[in-house]
Amino acid sequence: MLVEMTELLGRQIYTPDGRLLGDVDNVVVDVETAKIDGLYVDETSPMLVEDSRPTNIPYRWVSAVNDVVLLKYFPRRVSVKKTPTRAAKEEAPVAPAAR
Repeated sequence: MLVEMTELLGRQIYTPDGRLLGDVDNVVVDVETAKIDGLYVDETSPMLVEDSRPTNIPYRWVSAVNDVVLLKYFPRRVSVKKTPTRAAKEEAPVAPAAR
C-alpha cells in the first residue's frame, strides 16, 4: 500500500508498546534518493521525551503506516544531554597553578 507524504501529516505516532508519542508535523525527505528520511514531531509526549522537545523519528524505525504510524523501535525515554553554558564555565573556580 502506497501512502503519499502529505497523507502522513497529522497522523498519530505510537511506540511499540502502544504509547502515544505525538503527531506527524512534517516529513523529512532525502532529496538525493527521493526517499523519506524521517518524521518530525513538534510536540512530543513529556512521558517519552524530556521537556516535550521536538524530535525527528528516523523512518527506519517505522513498522507500519495506516490510520496511525506504528514504530518498531523507540527508546524508553529521550533526555537532553546537559552541557555547561559559557557563563557557568566563566564562573567556575580556577585551580591554582602547580609550582
